[in-house]
Amino acid sequence: MPSRKFADGEVVRGRWPGSSLYYEVEILSHDSASQLYTVKYKDGTELELKENDIKPLTSFRQRKGGSTSSSPSRRRGSRSRSRSRSPGRPPKSARRSASASHQADIKEARREVEVKLTPLILKPFGNSISRYNGEPEHIERNDVPHKNTQEKFNLSQESSYIATQYSLRPKREEVKLKEIDSKEEKFVAKELAVRTFEVTPIRAKDLEFGGVPGVFLIMFGLPVFLFLLLLMCKQKDPSLLNFPPPLPALYELWETRVFGVYLLWFLIQVVFYLLPIGKVVEGTPLIDGRRLKYRLNGFYAFILTSAVIGTSLFQGVEFHYVYSHFLQFALAATVFCVVLSVYLYMRSLKAPRNDLSPASSGNAVYDFFIGRELNPRIGTFDLKYFCELRPGLIGWEALLTTMDIIHDGFGFMLAFGDLVWVPFIYSFQAFYLVSHPNEVSWPMASLIIVLKFCGYVIFRGANSQKNAFRKNPSDPKLAHLKTIHTSTGKNLLVSGWWGFVRHPNYLGDLIMALAWSLACGFNHILPYFYIIYFTMLLVHREARDEYHCKKKYGVAWEKYCQRVPYRIFPYIY
Repeated sequence: MPSRKFADGEVVRGRWPGSSLYYEVEILSHDSASQLYTVKYKDGTELELKENDIKPLTSFRQRKGGSTSSSPSRRRGSRSRSRSRSPGRPPKSARRSASASHQADIKEARREVEVKLTPLILKPFGNSISRYNGEPEHIERNDVPHKNTQEKFNLSQESSYIATQYSLRPKREEVKLKEIDSKEEKFVAKELAVRTFEVTPIRAKDLEFGGVPGVFLIMFGLPVFLFLLLLMCKQKDPSLLNFPPPLPALYELWETRVFGVYLLWFLIQVVFYLLPIGKVVEGTPLIDGRRLKYRLNGFYAFILTSAVIGTSLFQGVEFHYVYSHFLQFALAATVFCVVLSVYLYMRSLKAPRNDLSPASSGNAVYDFFIGRELNPRIGTFDLKYFCELRPGLIGWEALLTTMDIIHDGFGFMLAFGDLVWVPFIYSFQAFYLVSHPNEVSWPMASLIIVLKFCGYVIFRGANSQKNAFRKNPSDPKLAHLKTIHTSTGKNLLVSGWWGFVRHPNYLGDLIMALAWSLACGFNHILPYFYIIYFTMLLVHREARDEYHCKKKYGVAWEKYCQRVPYRIFPYIY
């Protein structure tokens, strides 16, 4: 293993990514696996740099009028044109004439204006921890607004703070406009006039779910797999030895009346969602500082839905129709999901840049799957929030701080998950027991109830604790909880449920899933598909969480992982 050149705590010079400028930094740590140093600039910014982008202080000469150290935050407001004399610079007696020097300065300014106006990329949901691997970074137009344009464009307080924090301009970029000819002045003015915050599309190597081939297979494979499971469940002997089941004709799966009933159910839930009852809360801040408002009335919708169903039963409506047409309802929901996904993608093409999801990539297939627009709304009607909570799953209200809302766009992935996968897979055990009843003893029933209750306590307690902490970290009720401060200004919980494992909500979810499956007995493995699939889903989701949290919180997340070593299962994983 190669030895490290710089020690922790050593003060050196670090090259700022995307530029040739070196600033005074302190070595915080060294990763022997990646051979990257975590360094801290004087303004508090932390980055990870390669060793060849770090130089000792002795490599730089003392400036004429001041110290050799100059933090990015100090230099960003500087207007001084004095600079240290380079080793190859001739003495004063041999220097060029004033006019030649002036012309050279103009050329240099032009080069800097054309090439180095945006040396730093602002990532969505900005933070001060990033990884730099020494490669040229992808430069997006309009990434960083000029400091002098903040008042002109009336940016929000949060956006202005980010712009100030990251506007690390070298002195050469701040050459006075009067030293540039009129043509260059017009060019600079034009460029600065259109600078706004933009979400930087993620690179191809950062695509999740196997990239474009993976999401393509998921979009076609999951609906087929769902129907095969339901067909297996309807067989007299649902053993895996009888796979695949006999396939019905397509016309047997489609009924226009069933599709109409599904639309009626969807529209009833829309009406309940729009009722002016329930409190209104704000979501997490968006990239431009805005907070969207959400009405929490899922419980009222559940009560009203129960009243409608009870009245229908009293009127003699046969709900056995739902079971006998379960496959037809699954197809109707799938068709509706595809139509909705096409609409979502088409409308996202006209969406403002700030409204796009940080998960979007610029690839049409991938963005159709992951969702291109973060919060598509028709007026105040939030399509993603509604589909997450109503047609397929009512009552899940602690949702506004989850990855689904704050990171993933609304595309095929969430549409299919909310409208098809959740209602038809999460009810899979009940569908199985209709055709394959199983008698459960009182001791076994008691065990299942206790297991379900324990899972619910863990799930609800962990989510409530996280949600309360994110809404008001200074709440006196949370004063006993220990935290780790991060460079983003936020804190990480390291006690309570979140000091037990890193994802206690996932643990509670899996315990409840196991309880549902145990009610089906042990004659066949088919009803245990739910817990098997759910484990794979949450392990994958946990990996996504880990990736985003490490990228967002950097060193603080590594400290949290040291304090809480187990991800989901204590002493196992």
